[in-house]
Amino acid sequence: MKHVLAELEKRRAEARLGGGEKRIAAQHAKAKLTARERLEVLLDEGSFEEFDMYVEHRGTDFGMEKTKIPGDGVVTGWGTINGRTVFVFAKDFTVFGGSLSEAHAGKIMKIQDMALKNRAPIIGLFDAGGARIQEGVAALGGYGEVFQRNVLASGVIPQISVIMGPCAGGDVYSPAMTDFIFMVRDSSYMFVTGPDVVKTVTNETVTAEELGGASIHTTRSSIADGAYDNDVETLLEMRRLIDLLPLNNRAEIPEIDSFDTADRIEMSLDTLVPDNANKPYDIKELILKTVDEGDFFEIQAAFAKNIVTGFGRIEGRTVGFVANQPMVLAGVLDSDASRKAARFVRFCDAFSIPIVTFVDVPGFLPGTAQEYGGLIKHGAKLLFAYGEATVPKITIITRKAYGGAYDVMASKHLRGDLNYAWPSAQIAVMGAKGAVEIIFRAQNGDAEGLAARTKEYEDRFLSPFVAAERGYIDEVIMPHSTRRRIARGLRLLRNKSLENPWKKHDNIPL
Repeated sequence: MKHVLAELEKRRAEARLGGGEKRIAAQHAKAKLTARERLEVLLDEGSFEEFDMYVEHRGTDFGMEKTKIPGDGVVTGWGTINGRTVFVFAKDFTVFGGSLSEAHAGKIMKIQDMALKNRAPIIGLFDAGGARIQEGVAALGGYGEVFQRNVLASGVIPQISVIMGPCAGGDVYSPAMTDFIFMVRDSSYMFVTGPDVVKTVTNETVTAEELGGASIHTTRSSIADGAYDNDVETLLEMRRLIDLLPLNNRAEIPEIDSFDTADRIEMSLDTLVPDNANKPYDIKELILKTVDEGDFFEIQAAFAKNIVTGFGRIEGRTVGFVANQPMVLAGVLDSDASRKAARFVRFCDAFSIPIVTFVDVPGFLPGTAQEYGGLIKHGAKLLFAYGEATVPKITIITRKAYGGAYDVMASKHLRGDLNYAWPSAQIAVMGAKGAVEIIFRAQNGDAEGLAARTKEYEDRFLSPFVAAERGYIDEVIMPHSTRRRIARGLRLLRNKSLENPWKKHDNIPL
């Protein structure tokens, strides 16, 4: 028996060493942790149970049979984050550059299947060079199997991808189908084809960072939902995110003890909206003063800043927040903002997370660039997302709600459950000046007359009471009572039951 135990320890030590001390040192020299070190930071201490530690590739071409390393470039298993089960896989760059082989893919597939069967989140840590070219189509087949499982798990369990090094070629499509992607600044990048191929095909000279670094994917492409400065910070933020998410689409929303009272009054909110309707203010101040203890996890903070999305808690329970941001483009809806918010709303609906919407929107962004870029279809995505959502929806109009954008932003007409307005709310087809110029265009030369008409239009339409008279607004509330109203509303709606007509699936305007 002793020799078996000795063999076990020897094999474990060999597997844990990955590509060897030299390659581990090279990983550390780049300020990057190894796959196993990353899992130690991500998971509760001592909770990680590893699977398939001894699996090796079965390739025989190009001399691969002479080089076999236990684990084959990916560490897989399960553990806990603050006591809640999660399944994990971490690509090991020290072993064949983390490249995907048939055996490597098999390990990931096993974890994906286990996560789906056990209805628990799955987190993938990516640091790899793509498919193992020595295995050819076998590696591509492995990718396809992983992709299929991403699709089947979508909307059933949360799937999170963390890019912690290179992620290229086929490797990028698995993260692209997961719910959230996060990156590490200056050490991670994603692209379908690398700088060398780009140079050959298009004659463009570009660096890996310029082509697919965190700065690009968080601000321009919207591929990544956020980026952090180093491995440790990134992994700790993932622990924070998991705490906010239910384990699966049938699980209860996470609830923690809150030291923040539900009926807390914020008198400063009464002066948040400026008297001048064209003056901006920061909608994040409203969010931070509404959520428990000012704790807000923002999603896609650096992209389409004219709309804010993210998670917070009310009375200890997770809530999704969507808010127009007057500080950027006056909070107008454009293609990017619509896509960003639509995806977030659909995630919340898939996992039964209530949605609170703060509205201050002057309309959709005009111009040829937006129209040629498909604003109609992109704007319809947000409308569609709110319209199909069956979760509790609470909407507060803080200032402007003009035109079609009023409808789109979780209005009563899209099955909003509780729709409130602050006294500063202005709900109309458009701003007073533009409306009067159209209605009374024959009086264009009469400045005094137009001014009087503008005042008349403002008094008649630019107030929350016209909408309230028609039942489109449930109540006009004082800003300082916003948190109390939301908390009571969410309590009221906790047992809400609403079902859409049966369908195989919808056909959202993609």
